[in-house]
Amino acid sequence: MRVALAEDGVLFREGLVLLLTAAGHEVVGCVPDGDALLALLDGNEADVAILDIRMPPGAEGGLLTARRVRERHPHVGLLLLSHYAESYYLTRFLEIGTDHIGYRLKDRIAGVQVLTDTLARIRAGELVIEPVLARQLVDRPTPRASSLAALSERELEVLRLMAEGRSNNGIATELFLSGKAVEKHIAGIFAKLGLTGDATVHHRRVLAVLRYLGIGAGVG
Repeated sequence: MRVALAEDGVLFREGLVLLLTAAGHEVVGCVPDGDALLALLDGNEADVAILDIRMPPGAEGGLLTARRVRERHPHVGLLLLSHYAESYYLTRFLEIGTDHIGYRLKDRIAGVQVLTDTLARIRAGELVIEPVLARQLVDRPTPRASSLAALSERELEVLRLMAEGRSNNGIATELFLSGKAVEKHIAGIFAKLGLTGDATVHHRRVLAVLRYLGIGAGVG
């Protein structure tokens, strides 16, 4: 996979390059700020761009740059990295879109397997949310949409694991269910939340998770 990297911390940037290379990815360039990342992407093809949330320019340079990258290079996946699980930044990030993006903590992707899995899911079009941040959003005292009251206890468990970024197989393993049972529960969730019609399964999955996290339905 071709990866572009923007990170203003020299040591972390160099460490991430080594990690990406060890995982077999091609680093098309690593730069210290958002403006340099845009210039890099203008001249090089990349599958995913990794951005530090608080890099220059400005206090929210990562968010600003992510928005500009999505406008100029809509095919490039976005992985936003942070030292902290901040729901404010996640909500702002989701205003950019809900496809081909991820928000993860820096200390949680410091391994080849986790980093590679995250990048592969983003490239495939998924929304990847840091599990600890998903749990933080789930546990906050924010009124949930009334439609969630229609879900069974098991469906809520399945939706909680979806919000943590688990795949169907991962959910099945966690809850000791068959893959078919998980698919049936997810179909029930979609139906009860009114997520039917022409939307793809992936898009309905994202909308269900956003509903569960208490993030506005109009996001994306």
